Amino acid sequence: MKKILLLSVSAGAGHMRAAEAIRVCADAHPQDIQATHLDVMDYVSTSFRKLYTDFYIKLVSNHPALWGYLYQKTDEASQSGLSQKLRRAVERLNCRSLVAEIKRLKPDAIICTHFLPAEILARELGKGRVTVPVWVQVTDFDLHSMWIVPHMSGYFAANEEIAYRMRERGLPADAVHVSGIPIMPAFSAPLDRATCAAEFGLDPKRKTFMLMSGGAGLGGQDVLAKRLLGMGGDFQLIALAGKNQPMLEALNKVAEAYPGRLFPQGFTNHVERLMACADLVITKPGGLTTSECMAMGLPMIVNSPIPGQEERNADFLLEQGVALKAIDATALEFRIRMLLDEPERLTAMQRKIVPLGRPHAAQFVLDRVLGTVPALAAT
Repeated sequence: MKKILLLSVSAGAGHMRAAEAIRVCADAHPQDIQATHLDVMDYVSTSFRKLYTDFYIKLVSNHPALWGYLYQKTDEASQSGLSQKLRRAVERLNCRSLVAEIKRLKPDAIICTHFLPAEILARELGKGRVTVPVWVQVTDFDLHSMWIVPHMSGYFAANEEIAYRMRERGLPADAVHVSGIPIMPAFSAPLDRATCAAEFGLDPKRKTFMLMSGGAGLGGQDVLAKRLLGMGGDFQLIALAGKNQPMLEALNKVAEAYPGRLFPQGFTNHVERLMACADLVITKPGGLTTSECMAMGLPMIVNSPIPGQEERNADFLLEQGVALKAIDATALEFRIRMLLDEPERLTAMQRKIVPLGRPHAAQFVLDRVLGTVPALAAT
């Protein structure tokens, strides 16, 4: 049995979800592979965790422009500069417990879905204290310089452009692989729209939009749902409140005023079954969510992108012609009206999105990594 260690960081959900997707693929081969997923933040000091995760979340939520500035400046900064050396030194001092846990687990290969563990292991590899293959998976349709980490066995890119950028920044061509972004296997399974719609009381023949986020510029989901439904038009709306119970209750009140048109949903592990009922998704452009939409063949209207990586994700989707962008609620209403009045626009977006989906990215990554581990049983 081969041991695969997945390392991620709970600064935003995408990095963790990518690692979990690979772990689930590994779990399909229990006789051959043992996969363990660790959150690096469980092995650092409380103060470092607050700085790294809480500060990041507060910054992108409350001061997105400042985050965008820092994202750009750190991308441009020389990795051999004093500030970057100091940052890496602080990281190493706070991650000794992680290194000790890795040595205890004795994995045969390591996959990092965040640059922090890759940076920590780069030093250990350089000093000869870690000798197993370490791989890096980029989780956005953008490449920040922090992902360019030396001594890695290989790098996985979301698309051809990111792979090109990796090679341009000096990574060996044969170490760069275009995988897509790992998503759960459930998003690759064929699903029948009518069957899934029946589970949620939806009309499978009716135009269906899926609202996955409100936020900056749009207002709360309840306000947004009320505005869209007030437009009229023959469509139904799915609204995902997640674990936000007050929002779910507010959406249920709106649904009472629009019977048979608004379908609020709380937290679910079966988002793919709801997506199978939809014709378009309204969402923030995170790397994982947009990859799930592309795997399901769902065009998007993207809103409230975080400056930096999410803005680059949105740019990619807009360039490919598979998404529209709404800067505020007025723009969103205008675009929904346009798609209802000109359904051929939505059809064209759906046609373009099919070749972009990479639903088997997690399995691709797992297969490529395991191909470097000696004496692997066939998967």
